[in-house]
Amino acid sequence: MSGAFVAIVGPSGSGKDSIIDHARLAIEGREIVFPQRQITRPVGTGEDHKPVSESEFEVAKDRGEFALTWRAHGLAYGIPAHVFDAVGAGNLVVANLSRGVLKHLPGLFANVHVVRITVSEDVRLARIIARGREDEIAAASRVARLNPAPDHPADLEIVNDGTLEEASGKLVEFLVNVQDTAGRTTELHRQRS
Repeated sequence: MSGAFVAIVGPSGSGKDSIIDHARLAIEGREIVFPQRQITRPVGTGEDHKPVSESEFEVAKDRGEFALTWRAHGLAYGIPAHVFDAVGAGNLVVANLSRGVLKHLPGLFANVHVVRITVSEDVRLARIIARGREDEIAAASRVARLNPAPDHPADLEIVNDGTLEEASGKLVEFLVNVQDTAGRTTELHRQRS
């Protein structure tokens, strides 16, 4: 069996975590895995992550405990390696990733999909400031960050300028379709062998 990996990407403040969390509640009961990221950031408002120190992160990285790692905004991020087993078992894995690691995904997973979340810069800046992790200067720096993968194609683009329900509804519809398509493909391969 082979599942699929869905990368949710977009700039800081575009609403990725909120959309993912809302979608997760809407599709409970399906074999969809939402791995918890490890981040060198203390627990706070917003994303549910596993906080780790720099040294803990490096030890975990050296032990091969991550499928993907990257650095952004002075922090280290890691997706746990158990996602390989989840995809191999036929599950759909959905993860919030940096656009900078998209180029590595085809070498890690056979079935990769990309969902891009976008929103206006004014809305992004207001959201970043409202979550209270950075001051206005740091928030403006996040908004000014260049897109590390401007030409990477996306299978779905969600312009998050409406309600959370609308945006997450588009993600749910996409995930259900990807999962159902992967299931039909797996069944077809099984029948042929």
